[in-house]
Amino acid sequence: MKRAAMWLWTLNKGFLTHGRGLSQGSKYKVSEPLHIHQVQDKLREIVGVSTVWRDHVKAMEERKLLHSFLPKSQKVLPPRKMRDSYIEVLLPLGTDPELRDKYVTVKNTVRFGRILEDLDSLGVLVCYMHNCNHSTKMSPLSIVTVLVDKIDMCKHSLSPEQDIKFTGHVSWVGNTSMEVKMKMFQLHDDEKYWPVLDATFVMVARDSENKGPAFVNPLIPENKEEEELFTQGELNMSRRIAFGTSSLLKVAPSSEERNIIHELFLSTLDPKTISFQSRILPPKAVWMEDTKLKSLDICHPQERNVFNRIFGGFLMRKAYELAWATACSFGGSRPYVVTVDDIMFQKPVEVGSLLFLSSQVCFTQDNYIQVRVHSEVFSLDSREHMTTNVFHFTFMSEKEVPLIFPKTYGESMLYLDGQRHFKSMSTPVTSKKDYPVEP
Repeated sequence: MKRAAMWLWTLNKGFLTHGRGLSQGSKYKVSEPLHIHQVQDKLREIVGVSTVWRDHVKAMEERKLLHSFLPKSQKVLPPRKMRDSYIEVLLPLGTDPELRDKYVTVKNTVRFGRILEDLDSLGVLVCYMHNCNHSTKMSPLSIVTVLVDKIDMCKHSLSPEQDIKFTGHVSWVGNTSMEVKMKMFQLHDDEKYWPVLDATFVMVARDSENKGPAFVNPLIPENKEEEELFTQGELNMSRRIAFGTSSLLKVAPSSEERNIIHELFLSTLDPKTISFQSRILPPKAVWMEDTKLKSLDICHPQERNVFNRIFGGFLMRKAYELAWATACSFGGSRPYVVTVDDIMFQKPVEVGSLLFLSSQVCFTQDNYIQVRVHSEVFSLDSREHMTTNVFHFTFMSEKEVPLIFPKTYGESMLYLDGQRHFKSMSTPVTSKKDYPVEP
């Protein structure tokens, strides 16, 4: 009981001094933000695991004893407010040269793949703040990322020599799932933090052994702005359900989409022959099959999360870096990321697995490049291949890029799926002579 009070106190100390609401830019006032290194320390403390790999079996055995603290219904859990889960985290790139080396690229820009790792860890910590349990020394919940709904870059001037600040809080709650809103800001010459990124993640609560669902505390909005955020969370859930229902893996393309594919097909027929088999590329075009890149990683214990599965942020970083390389080699210039969306974590990746990533350009328009990355693992124990994730990234190149043409029906579905993700982009951006966001 004493240890429970201690970790709750250390979590709350310094960043739960409440402010005037969500409209104030930084949302809530805090006395002192967490350092980025403290995020993982807090997570290990809450879950009750050590930094030593050989101790993981003992730690997981201890977590089995937490089952009795799981509620049988959400009704018995006290409601929480958005301010209860609000966190600020500082990434001091400008004042910590050693930390900066981890984030800097060869072109003196910020590695966006590292930012993805930080967002994933922050999202989990935010959810643990929402579900603080005062009756046990460790949290009985296992909170994991299930979906990266959307990450929008609202500014592309990320310098590795200026501090970065993250903020995050729970914005919507279901029975076992939570939506987390996160923002990223960078310090500028005027000594003010300017917005850089908006992110929406969906997290789920599992039992203490990460084997089944668990209830989470309900959420009560305090004012009109929070009510709008909560309502938007409900709309986001409905949108995700509708998007999944209309997936091209389940239903046929629309009439308009079928016409698009047929027009693409007709434009590749050789006018010198009267044959459906003779295909030629139009000017300034590339076959989709010629845009692929692949990679292989061995999933070592170093990349594990607090539940001894491979860290979701690591998977996102590796997928992003391959997608960036694909867009770079395809477009002929160093692109920057505009949007990341609809990353579904379908299956956990076990430590020791072989991680296969396959990336390809599936849609282009003007300077935009839509890249899809398919992730699968090979288990050395079961000898099985399983899809774990599909990632979608929208990049922008400095110059106009070639058009993409599918050859097969399967590639045509990838084209339409890429077009759908591109059209879901919040706001198209224009090219800037600015710091690009690179791997």
